[in-house]
Formats: sequence, C-alpha cells, structure tokens
Amino acid sequence: MLRVAVAGVGWWGRTIVGFLRKSAKLRPLMLVDPNREAAAPFAAEAGLPLVDNLDAALASKEVQGIVLCTPHTLHCSQIVAAARAGKHVFCEKPLAMSRGEVVRAIAAVEENKVALGVGHERRFDTPVLELEKLVAAGSLGTLMHIEANLSQDKFLALPADNWRLSSREAPAGPLTATGIHMLDMAVHFLGAAERVHATVRQLGSALANGDTLAMLLAFRSGASASITGILATPFVGRFAVYGSHGWAELLDKEHPETPQGWIMNVRLRGEKMQTREFPPAPTVLANLEAFADAALGRAPYPITHEDMRATICALEAVVRSCASGAIERVEN
Repeated sequence: MLRVAVAGVGWWGRTIVGFLRKSAKLRPLMLVDPNREAAAPFAAEAGLPLVDNLDAALASKEVQGIVLCTPHTLHCSQIVAAARAGKHVFCEKPLAMSRGEVVRAIAAVEENKVALGVGHERRFDTPVLELEKLVAAGSLGTLMHIEANLSQDKFLALPADNWRLSSREAPAGPLTATGIHMLDMAVHFLGAAERVHATVRQLGSALANGDTLAMLLAFRSGASASITGILATPFVGRFAVYGSHGWAELLDKEHPETPQGWIMNVRLRGEKMQTREFPPAPTVLANLEAFADAALGRAPYPITHEDMRATICALEAVVRSCASGAIERVEN
C-alpha cells in the first residue's frame, strides 16, 4: 500500500481523499494546506493530521508519495521538490503550464527514479479502454479526425476570487478545467499536435476569464481535432473518433466526481450502428491506483512521459493562440 499526503484541500482535494479512503492500494496519511482555518474542519472529519506547508510532508519518512491538488502554477516546482525528496508524485491536471515546466518536471522524476501520475482519468473510462482495442485492431482504419466536447457548470458557484477562475492559473477560460482532458485524449489517439488555432469568449456567464473555448488542432500524423469546452452549460462529455473504416462515439452520463456510466456508439463500414451501455466505474480511483502500482513497481503507469509532454506543449500553444488570434505552432 502506498502511503500519501494530499496537498490542497479544496473541492477536488476533498474528492480525492474520499476516493483514497476506498482504496486497497493507497492510504492518505496527512493533508497539506496553507489555509488551516478553511481546511481544519475537513481534516478533523477525515481524522487526518493537517500541516500548512509541503516541506513538512516531504520531510516525513512515513510519506511515500504526494498527491497534488494545488493551484496550477505551483505544480512544476512542487513536482521537482517532491522528486528530489524521493517521493512519488501524482499531480492533478494540468501537469504544468508550459513546455519548459513540463520538461523540467519530467526530468526531475526521471533523475530521481520516482513515479509520476497525472489526473487524466478519462483514459480510464471503460469505453475508452474499448476504443483503444478497436483502434489497435485496425477496426476503424486510419484515424482522420476527433471531435470532443467536455463542458460543465460547476464553476458558476465559485466566488469571483477563486484561483480556478484567475487568468494566471486558468488561462483560456475552460482550458485547464475541461479542455485539457480532451487535449490529452486527442494526443493519446493521434500523437503530438503540430499546429493549433483557438478562441475563448465570455458568452453565457460572469466568468471574466471566458466561458467558451474552441480549439482546432492539426497533428503530425496529418489527422485533426476539433475540441470545445464550456463553463456555462450543464455537464456534457462527448469524444468521437472518425476513421477510414468506421467511427466511434463515447458519451458520458455524468461528471467523473459522481460517475453514472457511459454510452458507446460504433459504426463500421457495411454495418449498422451498434450501441453499448457501460455501468458507472470509479475512474478517478482507477487512475490513482495505477499510479500506486507504478510507484510500488507492480506495473508501468499507462500515461507515458512523452504523452504528458505533448499534452502540455499543446496547451501552451492553445494559450498563445487565444491571446494572438493566430494559428500557433506547437513547440514539442
């Protein structure tokens, strides 16, 4: 069992602790949050000690790993610090904010021989695993295009000064909340992106950083992707892959915080569309446990460092494109 400290006890940090307490592979030992007043009631309820800085967790001989649910701009420096302390690191998305940061973070974990996980739980969705099999078998033929939309309205309830809404922590509006998941999925199936054109607008809310993001990406393989993320509409999750022999569409019924299952539609050339229903599964926990298996030497972590880097390089180009209004090259 991997013993971990959870840094960041906000909405998602508390959700992560809830999943960890159900795991047979990870055990939360302590919580880290500089805002002791806000975090103390939850820590008391969870029966976990609370410290107000990451150094205290890194100094603990009992703690083997760190789960980071902290503001995005802190991720790189915290990953590096944890790796140098010999701690395995699971970091919520986005792993970093730029190519330079992600290269530095990955170099630190590789140099110190610790495992690195990232909060892209979509890769662990049951129908995504089925889609991987279809693609590997060649059933869809050559992959040509991806359409994806991951949207939610949970942030409408946040106060205007919440860090998740700041232009520094969340450039390009929905990008770091929802768009990053679909970017990662596109990289997973199509490889590294080459060019991106993106726009962000404030259309349906008071979210000053923008609530509607649209991205068009070209990949080295020649394939393309159109990805949207909206923070002013109820939850919807759709991921569709179009190939030369057929297509597949994955539909999420609910946010992964409270999964309700999925629908998968597939149509191959010469056949009728086939629809499958998948029951709910705790994909957030599946991701955390895959990280634990990697940290304990049981199995490789399924998201490669190469994919982690490619996703952040694409994110950086999206931010640049939203600011410039131009097509931006992805610096891989």
